[in-house]
Amino acid sequence: MKDLVETIKSLSDMIPSPTVSFMEVCGTHTMAIWRHGLRAMLPEKIKLLSGPGCPVCVTSPAQIDAAVALAREPETVIVTFGDMVRVPGTESSLEKERARGADVRVVYSPLGALDLAKAHPNKRVVFIAVGFETTAPLTATLARQAQGEGVSNLFIFSAHKLIPPAMEALLAGGDVRIDGFLCPGHVSTVIGAQSYEFIAQRFGRPCVVAGFEPGDILLAIKMLLQQIVAGRSVVEIQYTRCVSPEGNRRAQRCTESVFAPADAVWRGLGTIPGSGLRLRPEFFFLDAESRFGVKLGGVEEPAGCSCGSVLRGRMTPPQCPLFSTTCTPETPIGPCMVSSEGACAAFYRYGR
Repeated sequence: MKDLVETIKSLSDMIPSPTVSFMEVCGTHTMAIWRHGLRAMLPEKIKLLSGPGCPVCVTSPAQIDAAVALAREPETVIVTFGDMVRVPGTESSLEKERARGADVRVVYSPLGALDLAKAHPNKRVVFIAVGFETTAPLTATLARQAQGEGVSNLFIFSAHKLIPPAMEALLAGGDVRIDGFLCPGHVSTVIGAQSYEFIAQRFGRPCVVAGFEPGDILLAIKMLLQQIVAGRSVVEIQYTRCVSPEGNRRAQRCTESVFAPADAVWRGLGTIPGSGLRLRPEFFFLDAESRFGVKLGGVEEPAGCSCGSVLRGRMTPPQCPLFSTTCTPETPIGPCMVSSEGACAAFYRYGR
């Protein structure tokens, strides 16, 4: 670790610009960086930016409100992952609706929703599907099994997002300086490192797919610096024990058989073309939006909440006026303080 830090310092001294900014596009990386104190180990010249790598955090306020509305439907069971339950919408959250009597369940696998649907055939079971390319194949498996078993009371509300289009949107926006990317390890096991080639080729930004141990992250930062010093912009894999250039073809085919890319609204980033996943026509019978007539309108962020700026890397959590005062893990205002992968939660827990 000490040798890596010294090498990073030496490489940073070879870069003429006063600072160099790298963005980690993974909430697990954000948490690991804060938990292990890596920012304090790096020279001041290197700035680490937290990006839109938390799937719960980037879920739009309109989708949270839609999930709350679905929870209020009679004879309906809402099923989702734990972090989603506490994310506040405009007026309520799934946690508050559960306290008021709504049937809201937490599962660790999407297939848990199928078990609930079969156990409660007289109720409508709605799975709120969030996550990036890592969890999308699991939701696709849920859809295929529901189709194969003829389960008619299960529905899917898809809030899945795709990482590469968001990275492109950040660079195209130009409001945040990003000199290189620490690419997500979990997502990359599915989509493969070659999915980021366009970033290196079109935008001239080096990319390194990193693992999650402190040594992994420091080594990835070293690899990014080596590229900048050498004047190169390519995609490299530090996390070679899990990630390949082509990714998991079987998982990719599974997702593609059920979902098609669609425009999606991201918290803080707005609408990004082709960055979401919608059910294909042959699976429309599972679509909660059409079955329940869900309408996704424009919903503004809570007053004073800066989650959107934090997710774009424009602001660090302590710069938000609500951080650690009105907004805490016990009384969260925005999702970045709720999720276990949120930048605000990471800074609150480890950075203070």
